[in-house]
Amino acid sequence: MKTYIDIFRNEFFGMTSWVWNQITFQELWYQNYFYGLIAISLVVWVLEILFPWRKEQAIIRKDFWLDVFYMFFNFFAFSIFIYGFYGIIQHSASSIGFNLNSITLIDIKKLPLGYGLLVFFILNDFVQWLTHVLLHRFDFLWQFHKVHHSVEEMGFAAHLRYHWMENLFYKPLKTLIVMFLGGFEPDMAFAIHFLSILIGHLNHANLKITWGPLKYIFNNPVMHLYHHAKALPKNRFYGVNFGISLSLWDYLFKTNYIPQSEDGTIELGFDEVENFPKKFLQQITYGFTKNASNQNHK
Repeated sequence: MKTYIDIFRNEFFGMTSWVWNQITFQELWYQNYFYGLIAISLVVWVLEILFPWRKEQAIIRKDFWLDVFYMFFNFFAFSIFIYGFYGIIQHSASSIGFNLNSITLIDIKKLPLGYGLLVFFILNDFVQWLTHVLLHRFDFLWQFHKVHHSVEEMGFAAHLRYHWMENLFYKPLKTLIVMFLGGFEPDMAFAIHFLSILIGHLNHANLKITWGPLKYIFNNPVMHLYHHAKALPKNRFYGVNFGISLSLWDYLFKTNYIPQSEDGTIELGFDEVENFPKKFLQQITYGFTKNASNQNHK
C-alpha cells in the first residue's frame, strides 16, 4: 500500500521529469509549454517595443526581470512542488470512492473536438473570473493578490507575477471543471493553454488594443489596464474588469469599466503600494504577516 510519502515522491519526481523533458526538447514541439511560454513572451515583447502605448515607458521597465522570474517560478518551479500535494489529495479522495467522474455534467469525450474545446475554454474562464472576483472581494485573499497588483508599470511579464497561494485557489477549481466534463480535458487542451497565455500576455502588455466589436467577448490591454488602476471608479470598492481571457463576464455581471479618456498614463497599484515589499522572497511570504492582515483592500 502506498504511503503519502510515496505518493508525494512519485508526483514530485514525475513533474520534475516532465519539466526536464520540456527543457531538453523531449516533448512534442506543439505541447512544449516551456518553450511555448518563451516564444509567446518574445513575440508580445517585440510588439511592445514596436508599438508601445505608453511611449515614455522603458523597454526594460520597472521590475521587468522580477516578473520574468515569476513567470518560470509559478509555471514550473512551484508546480513541481505542489503536484506532490495534489497527488495526496487525489489519492485520499479516491480512497473514499470519490473520483473525477463523480459529478460529470457533460461527457466531453462524446462532443466533437471543437465543441469540447469551446466548452472547456468557456467554463474554465468563468471559474477563473469568479475566483478573481473573490480575490478582490475578501480581504484575506486580497492580501495574496496584492503581489500581482503591486506592478507599477505594465508589461507582458506582469501577467504571471502572482503569489504562489493563488495556485491553491485556482487549481482545485480547474480540477472541478475537469470533473464536470467527465474527468478529462479535451485532447487538444494545450491549444487553450497557449491561447490563454497569449491573451494574458497581451492584456498586460504596453499595447493599445481593444479588438473593436470583439471587446465585448475578449479581454484586452485597455480594459485590463484599468483593472490595475490605483484610483477606482466611484462605488467600485473592490475593483473592475475582472476578466481573464474573456471580457464577456464583466459585461454580463456589470463589473466592466473603461473611461472615456484612454491615454494609458494612469497610476497603478493600490494605496501605499510604494511601501509594498520589492524583493521576491518578501513578496511570496506576504499575506501571512500581521501587518498584511491589518491592511484593508485598496
